[in-house]
Amino acid sequence: MACPIFADKPVCRRGIAWEGFVDLLRARKEKPQSLVINDPQPVSSADDVWGSASQLSLIGIFILLLAATFYVARPVLMPILAAVIVAMTFAPIVKLADRRGVSPWLTATLVVIVLIAAVATVLTLISAPLIAWIDRAPEIAARVKEKLYVLDIPLAALRDLQHTLMPPSANSVKVEESQITWVAPVIAALTPAVAQIAIFAATLFFALVGQMEVRRHLTSLFGSRDAKLRFLRIANDIEDNLASYVATVTAINITLGAVVAAGAWAFGFDNPLMLGLLTAILNYIPYIGPACMVVILFGVGLVTFPTLGYALLPPASFVALTTIEGNILTPTILGHRLTLNPLIAFISIVFWAWLWGPIGAFLAVPLSLIGLVIANHVLPSDDAKLPG
Repeated sequence: MACPIFADKPVCRRGIAWEGFVDLLRARKEKPQSLVINDPQPVSSADDVWGSASQLSLIGIFILLLAATFYVARPVLMPILAAVIVAMTFAPIVKLADRRGVSPWLTATLVVIVLIAAVATVLTLISAPLIAWIDRAPEIAARVKEKLYVLDIPLAALRDLQHTLMPPSANSVKVEESQITWVAPVIAALTPAVAQIAIFAATLFFALVGQMEVRRHLTSLFGSRDAKLRFLRIANDIEDNLASYVATVTAINITLGAVVAAGAWAFGFDNPLMLGLLTAILNYIPYIGPACMVVILFGVGLVTFPTLGYALLPPASFVALTTIEGNILTPTILGHRLTLNPLIAFISIVFWAWLWGPIGAFLAVPLSLIGLVIANHVLPSDDAKLPG
């Protein structure tokens, strides 16, 4: 009977051929797998590698120092930067009014008054329902605990594990908290907030009034004519893209808030207008804002509906609505020109929220848009496609 052929050698159960086949399999098994390297080329000089490494190190040090400066100077830089971004957003309106013969001082005054009135109106509409919910906090907590009884067993197991790993000290004394312990943190938070609001309003007003003069002074700092033209094109594109983005997103958020308010009214929620306003405001923060709104709707559903299954209907409907809005409606209206990469947007939101808190989260997307405009001007993409 003929022996099977493997690697150009006959393989038999008996004889030397079979032993060679076993040795070949053992050698292949013991041979380490090599990396897949496509067309490796040695560097022409080690100086190029070290030069690139030193440049990257300098850039990294600059970024770290800049982030540290932003963090330390947050009480001053945050309202100033926010005001500058808002001023660039409303710059086309001021320019249009100036061309029609309206003084920039009058336009800036009207813009600041309208913004302050809008913020005051939103706070007024939200504060009353929030105060009512805070007054009902014990009742709401009891009802939520009753609905989430299914979590009692895993929570008890988690507490037992915590006590096992970190047992409480025998000499520890439990101190009853005072009912007014929240007053000091609130006062401590409101005191700098008032100053920051004043800095924001003043900076916004003067930025709207003197933006053209400031731009002329900044343009004069560049030496060559090409550099001056590049700076002007970047500034104009930033204003146009910011204005277009904010206007479009604001219209989308208002529509989404109206739909959520109508849905909350249909579900029988208390204060559906407050839920609609929260949706419109939080939707300025991609991913994180809608996630917070899902938690809010779930909590309101737990208080409103008798069972856990019914409480899941409002957040599930909101997830379906925001999925359609975020993946179909907004990209279709904004187009790919103003659509940020999801990873870049998420990392930017996390970074600025960590650095400046909720205000940083609101400023993350406009700052990313500004960086994207600058990068497209300084490093324009070419048509050549790299392999892979």
